[in-house]
Amino acid sequence: MKKLVAGAMALTAMTCAQQALAQSQVSIYGIIDTGVVYTTHANAAGNSVLKMPSLTASFPSRLGFKGSEDLGGGLQAMFVLESGFAVDTGAMGQGNRLFGRQSYVGLKNGWGSLMLGRQVNMTYLVTAKSDVMGPNIFSISSIDSYIPNARSDNAIGYLGSFNGLTVGATYSFGRDTSSAGGASATNCAGEVAGNTKACRQITAMLGYDGSSYGISSSYDILYGNTGAANGLTSSNNHDQRVTLNGYVMLGQSKIGGGVIDRKTRAATANTDSDLYYLGFSTPLSVALVLDAQVARLKIKGTSNNSTLSVARLTYNLSKRTALYSSVGYMKNGGNAAIPLDVGGTVGVGMNQFGVMTGVRHTF
Repeated sequence: MKKLVAGAMALTAMTCAQQALAQSQVSIYGIIDTGVVYTTHANAAGNSVLKMPSLTASFPSRLGFKGSEDLGGGLQAMFVLESGFAVDTGAMGQGNRLFGRQSYVGLKNGWGSLMLGRQVNMTYLVTAKSDVMGPNIFSISSIDSYIPNARSDNAIGYLGSFNGLTVGATYSFGRDTSSAGGASATNCAGEVAGNTKACRQITAMLGYDGSSYGISSSYDILYGNTGAANGLTSSNNHDQRVTLNGYVMLGQSKIGGGVIDRKTRAATANTDSDLYYLGFSTPLSVALVLDAQVARLKIKGTSNNSTLSVARLTYNLSKRTALYSSVGYMKNGGNAAIPLDVGGTVGVGMNQFGVMTGVRHTF
């Protein structure tokens, strides 16, 4: 009898464990991606440089953990912890954060997802389908480093999709606690008693995807505070971006483009600019893909402008491993000094040519 009871208890425990595993799922994923880049005119003397970049190649390297739990009635709990790192040195990215790319927990059902924590905001998401180059080392990320780093600390986020229509928004109580998170760092921690605008950030998006096309728009405004970067030293200062993006599928080929209008109202100066981009992506064979893009930044009221031309070939050795090579050219006018490669340098008013080759593995 004791053996029968013990066996029943063991069977019950196994059944409960199986049900728990079926209801809760956790996975580990990542990308390891790097290579070698050569660029001309990397300093005021016009010298060239050959290096292994630490910021990005075709995709930024990362290690992530994500999971979900079925709570019943269509409701799920979820979390994402994602760490960025530099392959060349092993250093952590995003201002030396442990989980600098994403760190949030939330709930989701048929009405969408609600997330709390550090997360990508709507400016990051809105260009994902129209920007064919993505965060390539030569891309619009070179012109506006905020685009691939559009994340918000201390944020409440919502994202929902309904019959092709996507709606999303984030509200951050303090956008960025780091002063060392790369060119997009703001050192604006916020959450200040008595100042409800200090370092607050609001982003929103609206998009629609049909069977062969898509269009989307976003709004992003960040308020400053004492000690914040880029002249946003008061909560009366702000940095605002409005985007309009779209793409069309022609068989397996894609044409995508958009415009990003930016207005900065800082203590030092007010700046207005427009960034236009247009690109295409097409498979040349089962394994070989060609991407190309042209982008132009114009600083209004000045002679400063920059034009980027870039092409990339990717050869997929398997579903998880690829070799790639990019070639790019940045033309700087006036006193512009925008480098061709993300995180790189260029002499003031100098043009820059570059070549990049590397390898990417996903898991």
